[in-house]
Amino acid sequence: MTDHVATLADLVRRPSVNPMGREVSGPEYLEGRVTDHLVQRFTAAGVAWARQPVSPGRDNVIARLEATVAAAPVILWDAHQDTVPADGMTIEPFSPLVRDGRLYGRGACDVKGGMAAMLTALARLQASGSPRLATVVFSATVNEEFGFSGAKAISRLWTAAEGDAPSSDTAARALLGGRPSAAIVAEPTTLDIVTQHKGAVRWRIRVHGRACHSAFPEQGDNAIYPAGRAVLAIEDLARELLRRRPDHPCGPPTLSVGTIRGGTGVNLVPDLVVLEIDRRLVPGESPVEARDEVIRRIAAAVPGARIEHDAPFVESAGLPDAEAAGCGTALEAAAAAIGIECRRTAARYGTNASIFAAAGVPSVVFGPGSIAQAHTADEWIDLDEVDEAVRILCGLVTA
Repeated sequence: MTDHVATLADLVRRPSVNPMGREVSGPEYLEGRVTDHLVQRFTAAGVAWARQPVSPGRDNVIARLEATVAAAPVILWDAHQDTVPADGMTIEPFSPLVRDGRLYGRGACDVKGGMAAMLTALARLQASGSPRLATVVFSATVNEEFGFSGAKAISRLWTAAEGDAPSSDTAARALLGGRPSAAIVAEPTTLDIVTQHKGAVRWRIRVHGRACHSAFPEQGDNAIYPAGRAVLAIEDLARELLRRRPDHPCGPPTLSVGTIRGGTGVNLVPDLVVLEIDRRLVPGESPVEARDEVIRRIAAAVPGARIEHDAPFVESAGLPDAEAAGCGTALEAAAAAIGIECRRTAARYGTNASIFAAAGVPSVVFGPGSIAQAHTADEWIDLDEVDEAVRILCGLVTA
């Protein structure tokens, strides 16, 4: 196998499933296998690296490849290690299969294909005799799919004062060496350049009742009934949001109920229902104000109900239009040099780029693969596109 194919296969066969807030465990969960693999890879290649603990069993990895010219800019290349769960897949999720120019497996598209492109580009740049006109710091972040905590930990390396940063950041902080000039975040963009995308605020709503035997339901307080009215209020607001800013490049703001859990048996009146809410923001909207609007609508629809709103587990204002990100122009030039036209575009999803941009680093999103294949039951990526991403990333540094 060629270098980018072998690199991608090595990543896919190492499960790194994000539990997504569920109380699950097993050999496929968390990012440790990919983390260890990256450390071994960088050690064998003689590339400087550091681990940054983020939460138990979940470490970011950063690596640094120096420029060969003086006073060169530092560009952050970021790719997240985690994938969504493999439930319901129609292929073997962790046995990479190459067929008809595609590689199949969980994470092949989102975003191990993009990570493989960055890793392969680093290896080619290291082996090449061409001058490197920028220093590349590669970050492999954890928990992108459910909270951006890995990206927040990376941004802390340049935003936190020396005395405020945890001691576990010391090695990574020293390796990074300060605020990067720009960041490129790997996501499946079909080699286009995403300069703006949506943000999100997500939280849990707890609707309380009083349990009793279902033979005497009048003696209890069924939590499902007020939860149902709350869901209808959310649905009404969701319809309204679709009419707000419908022409925005990222699409209109949206709202949805993602999960609902309540009750322990049909013969018991339930005392608790938990909803998970996803409110997508167009750049410029406030996560706090968007969440408050939902809370007010629910309160008006279910007066007197005992309802608690947990603190958000995701809160991102999105990626504003990144015209200032010079790496976008440089990516266009590197692509044009090999005969590929990259379009500047906007996206409805969210990425680590919003975290880096909020921390003062101009950021764009770029990578092989289509978002239409991300999270699918037969996830795959076009291997030629991975190779083209490698060539563009190399050209970015050498041209």
